[in-house]
Amino acid sequence: MAQHIGSDFTSFIGNLGRRLETLFRGQPANGSPGTVEEALGEGALSVFIPERFGGRGQHVDECLSVLETCSYESLPLSLVAGINGALFLQPVSKYADEEVQARTFDRFVNHGALGGLMITEPDFGTDALQMRTSFRPEGDGYRLRGTKHWGGLTGRADHWLLTAREETEGGSLGRNINFFVWDRDLGGIEVAEYYDSLGLEMIPYGRNRIDTYLPAERRMTPLGSGVRMLLDVLHRSRLQFPGMGMGFLRRLLDEGIRHARGRFVGGHPLADYDQVQSRLAEIQAAYTTCSAMCAYTTSVAGVENDCSPQALPANTIKSVVTDIMQSAAQSLLQLVGAAGYRRDHLAGSAVVDSRPFQIFEGSNDILYQQISEAVLKSMKRLKESNLSRFLGVFEPTKRVAGRMPKDLDFSVEAGLPQRKMVDLGRILGRIMSMQMVLDMKDRGYREDLAENCIIMTIREIRSLVGSFAHADRTAAVEDYRDGSAWSAFLPDNHAEA
Repeated sequence: MAQHIGSDFTSFIGNLGRRLETLFRGQPANGSPGTVEEALGEGALSVFIPERFGGRGQHVDECLSVLETCSYESLPLSLVAGINGALFLQPVSKYADEEVQARTFDRFVNHGALGGLMITEPDFGTDALQMRTSFRPEGDGYRLRGTKHWGGLTGRADHWLLTAREETEGGSLGRNINFFVWDRDLGGIEVAEYYDSLGLEMIPYGRNRIDTYLPAERRMTPLGSGVRMLLDVLHRSRLQFPGMGMGFLRRLLDEGIRHARGRFVGGHPLADYDQVQSRLAEIQAAYTTCSAMCAYTTSVAGVENDCSPQALPANTIKSVVTDIMQSAAQSLLQLVGAAGYRRDHLAGSAVVDSRPFQIFEGSNDILYQQISEAVLKSMKRLKESNLSRFLGVFEPTKRVAGRMPKDLDFSVEAGLPQRKMVDLGRILGRIMSMQMVLDMKDRGYREDLAENCIIMTIREIRSLVGSFAHADRTAAVEDYRDGSAWSAFLPDNHAEA
C-alpha cells in the first residue's frame, strides 16, 4: 500500500488545504467554536472510512496527507483528526459489528459526527491496564461503570470507544481489556468537570462519569486478546504521529525561513548569521526525519495489518517525532523573539501545543525505556554486548551503524539504571530514524536534504552518547530545606559592608 495516492486525491487535498487556510489565517489560534466542524465537515475524515461505507478506503498515505494538511494550519485541528481517525474510526472498522459500523460511519460521512477514545482514568494513566472501569452482563447487553478523563473532545464527541475490564461474580476485575462502541443515543456519560488545559485549547478535556447500558453488539471483537487489540490500536496510532508532525514542521520551516530573510539586525538579514542557520538547519532536519517516518508508516500501518507486534517502530516514531516537534518549535520561538509571546503568533502556540505530544499516548521517557528493553533483549539472544557490532547486523539500523562506528563502540549490559535505559533509548531511536531517512533517499528523495539531516542526527547522537557514558546516580534530597537557605551563606565582605 506504500504506492497509492489516487488520481482524484490531489484535488481533494487541495480543496481541504484552501478551506483550512481560509478558516485559520488571520484568525485566533484556536478558531471559533464551530471551526472543527467547518474544517472537517466536508469529508476530511472520509480517508479513515472503508469504501463500502462511503469513505475513501483507508489508504495510509491519504490519512497521513490529511493530518499533514490540517497541521500546517493548526496542530490542534490535526490532533482532532488523528483522534477521530486512528483512535476511533480505524478501530471501529476493524473490530466492531458490521451493523454498528454501518450506523456509525453513516453519521460521520453524512452528518459530521466526531468520535474519540476513553482509556485514561484519574488514578491510572501510564498504568492503564489496571483501569477500574468495569462492565458486567445485564439483560441482552452490558452495564458499564467508571470514570475516565483526558479523553480528547470531552463533552463534544458524538461517539466514544470505551475501555473496561469485566467484573467477576466475586467483584474482582478480569485482566483482559474490552472495547465498546458508544454514541449519544445510549446516554449514561456525564461530564463531571472540564479541565482548563494548557495549550490545545480547541480540544475540550475533562473528567467523565460513566454509567451506561450497551447492547451486546456494541462490544468489539478482538482477533486475539483484548490487550492485543489495545496494542494494535495504540501502535497504529503512534505510527501515524508523523502525519500530524509533517505539516506542523513544514509550517515552522516556512515561517523560520521567511522571518530570517525579512528580519534585519545590524544591517544584515538574520539568515546571514551562523547561529540562525544552525537553528534553521535543525528545523529542516526535523522536517526531513518526519518525511522519512511518513514514508515508512505507509508500508506498515494499514488497518489490514496487525500492529500489535510493532512496538519498536511505533515507540521509536512516536517518541522521536514528538521530541523533534518540540525542539523545532523552541528554535522558531528563539528566532522570532518577543513577538512569539503574543497569543496570536504561531511560534509561542507551537511550543505550548506540541509539548503534550511528548506525554500522551505513552510518555516519551517510558517509550525510550521500552525501546532499550527490546534492543537489549535482542542483543541477549545473539549473545552480543557490543552496541556497534549489534547495530551493524540489526535490521532497523544495519545500514547506518557504520557511519559512526567509534561513537557506538561500547558495551551495554542488562541491569542498566532506568535513566540510562532512557538515554540509550534516545540514541537508538535516532539511529533507527536515520536509517528511515537513508531508505527514503535511496528511493529518490533529495540528497542534500537527506545528507544534511543525517549530519545533524549524528551530531545529536554523539551528544546523547556523551550523556549516556557519564556516570550519574544523583537523586533528589527530599529534606533539602535544612541548611540550604542562601541568605545564611553570604560572602564575608558583605558583613563588613
